[in-house]
Amino acid sequence: MEKDMSEIWVYSEDITITKQLLTLAGDLAQKSGRKVSAITLAEDKAVELGQCGADTVYLIKDNSLWPESYAKTIADLTAKYQPELFLIGGTLRGKDLAAKVAASVQTGLVSDAFSVRIGSDGFETDRLMYGGLVISTELLSKGCLVTVPARLFDPMQVDSSLSAEIVKIEAINDNRLSIGEVHPIVHEGADIGTADKVVGFGRGVGKQEDIKLIEALADALGAEVGCTRPIAEDAQWLPMERYIGISGQKITPSFYLTVGISGQVQHIAGVRDSKLIVAIDINENAPIFAAADYGIVGDYVKIVPALISAIQKAK
Repeated sequence: MEKDMSEIWVYSEDITITKQLLTLAGDLAQKSGRKVSAITLAEDKAVELGQCGADTVYLIKDNSLWPESYAKTIADLTAKYQPELFLIGGTLRGKDLAAKVAASVQTGLVSDAFSVRIGSDGFETDRLMYGGLVISTELLSKGCLVTVPARLFDPMQVDSSLSAEIVKIEAINDNRLSIGEVHPIVHEGADIGTADKVVGFGRGVGKQEDIKLIEALADALGAEVGCTRPIAEDAQWLPMERYIGISGQKITPSFYLTVGISGQVQHIAGVRDSKLIVAIDINENAPIFAAADYGIVGDYVKIVPALISAIQKAK
């Protein structure tokens, strides 16, 4: 099959993220006249991806969900058809796959790009460095892979009038590695990474029993509870999956309320894409106020109960 080299490819093992990448790819393709191809392992989603704007869908037939199983197949596809840009969802498995494919085809790789656009000399990306203190802008070589974090773009909506060419491919299994046993992590509560509202607290909340006050505020708002690294790692008041920051959860809620969080750069890097940030802290010079849309200076012990009362009255 003759392929146009000027293609944008997308892949994620998470079909929702694939649709988010199709939104980005579709915008880039519309501006540049390129075509879009999607890769999937989910046979029941191949037609749907075509209805979300993919011109071609490569359906890899493989029973394993581990990148070690299908990385060679995707690398061989990439080497054969040489897409101009390959967008991969920035999950743990996605980053693992991207590294394997980039090494195999000997091309460039940009990790965690929050912006991908068409520049004067090709595609350009922006990504954060040094805990969010610096934005690095990079001009991509042709064939470069880019991992993109989840929830930066709205998922492409299904349009039943659209369709794609579906190409079925048998996976080339790498027999050098086998999975003997799997023990999934047991998560407590909802995934704050997908929550629409989040209440986060830090070391400014001085007593463990005051977590009940934070949880009452979250309940009143219909929000999930998150925390800073010292709360989860040092004090162990909440499980690590509740830790928000550059090496923890990166959240993109419509509303983020902080209580007793000073606002160090490591935390801000994990919340900077929140649509609205409100901060409560006793220190009026706390860095969190520079990142917040609204701030309340004062003692959370007095402010939080007043907020809960006001929210309940407004319902």
